[in-house]
Amino acid sequence: MANSTLRRLLAFDRQIRRDRAQSPVFLHRRDRRFFLDCEARGQTPSTEHWLAHLERVGRPGAEASGNATSADQPLRRWQKLTAAFTLSGVVLGTITMAGLLYYDGGQRINLTLLLAFAALQCLLALITIGQSAVNWQPWRSLLKRVKLRDSDSPLKPLTPVLMARTAHVGGVCFGLASVATLLVLVVVEDLAFGWSTTLDTRGDSFHQLLSAIAWPWHTIWPAAVPDLSLVEATRFFRAGPDTSSVNPARWGDWWPFVLMTWLFYVVLPRLFGLVIAQVLLRVRAGRALANHPGMVALEYRMETPIVDTGNDQHDAANSPDEHIASQCQALPHSQILIYWAGANDPELPDSLSAGHLLTGAAGGQLSLAQDHQTIKRCADLLKQQERPAVTLVTRAWEPPIAELADFIQQAREDWPNNTRLAILPLAGDTAQLTTPNQLGQWLRFVERLKDDQICISQPDLSSPDSRAFEHQPEGLT
Repeated sequence: MANSTLRRLLAFDRQIRRDRAQSPVFLHRRDRRFFLDCEARGQTPSTEHWLAHLERVGRPGAEASGNATSADQPLRRWQKLTAAFTLSGVVLGTITMAGLLYYDGGQRINLTLLLAFAALQCLLALITIGQSAVNWQPWRSLLKRVKLRDSDSPLKPLTPVLMARTAHVGGVCFGLASVATLLVLVVVEDLAFGWSTTLDTRGDSFHQLLSAIAWPWHTIWPAAVPDLSLVEATRFFRAGPDTSSVNPARWGDWWPFVLMTWLFYVVLPRLFGLVIAQVLLRVRAGRALANHPGMVALEYRMETPIVDTGNDQHDAANSPDEHIASQCQALPHSQILIYWAGANDPELPDSLSAGHLLTGAAGGQLSLAQDHQTIKRCADLLKQQERPAVTLVTRAWEPPIAELADFIQQAREDWPNNTRLAILPLAGDTAQLTTPNQLGQWLRFVERLKDDQICISQPDLSSPDSRAFEHQPEGLT
């Protein structure tokens, strides 16, 4: 349930970011229409219904899970971290219990050390529970190393609880692996337990301590509660009188107590903490969704009627400011050419399309599966190149849409990190340069992507080789 709430939060945040590329008038009409449709059906508008509605009216032929898959990327990174903690817990639990139960036939296995280690694990579990309850984050260095400290992520306020859940999962695996190792060693080896301490401790005092520890299961498994005679018979000293008169068979009677101690004071606190983390995660994710900045704007658009003023004054003809961070750059030498949304119809001249080892298509009427296939084909070739680069040809007069941003994001995840992506928006007549108005929207699109490996380029029409590119936008004036 907690993961479903997290996915809803991520999907909502992603949709709000996609909506920034749309005009306020379009968003108002779209969301007001959704609200009125819900009223007509007698349905209460909710975030879940809103997201489902946007998926239904999305691109025909696209898989419904496409947007969800992209939105779940931060959650998948957390799942990988949890898997790493799980594996570490299993390995460390096995090694730790094998070390604690090491017996060479001489010195007996000290129960005092086992109890101290179980108390330490219980204390760590309680500290992690308290850390998640007060929303304290002591894992900053680890999260920075695994790149999970994104300041723009909607999961940022949930990071302490997410990390606590991951730690509890690792702790549960640690405890269960320790228990499994204990049971295996009990079967395959003849373990000899005893207790010893430097302090002047009497047998009856130590028995009272053990009885208090064993109280949670004294009615469930009475055999796992040590009696006074076992305590007195199995005390040993580093140097002391001969203990050969003690019955050695009693040295192995401690294993039920050790087993239950590990279950109740190592495994159960972690399970309890995991349940608390799941509950806190669900509650705080719901609160983060309700307090999301885009939620207020969405509710306003749904509840406010559309008023058409008939004002014909607009600034659509004004040239946008091209003097921004994402200037046109020289196109890197590329052996891969991708046509976006049918940009090769009509067919481009050989001066633009020739000389590439791989030519592919994506977007438009193609399905997401075909887009992913194009990305994979390119990835196989890019991994063989020292300086990987891709040219993406688009129609300049068609504004960049969120579908293209999704394609680029998926490609950046599958391609090598140093892959250079040059977007080439072409005018209807390839013999002409793209107009400043058209180029401006593409420059702003690249700036929103916030990726230094992506650039906008234009062909140098003054050169006989159209693959030579000049640094713009000075050439546009």
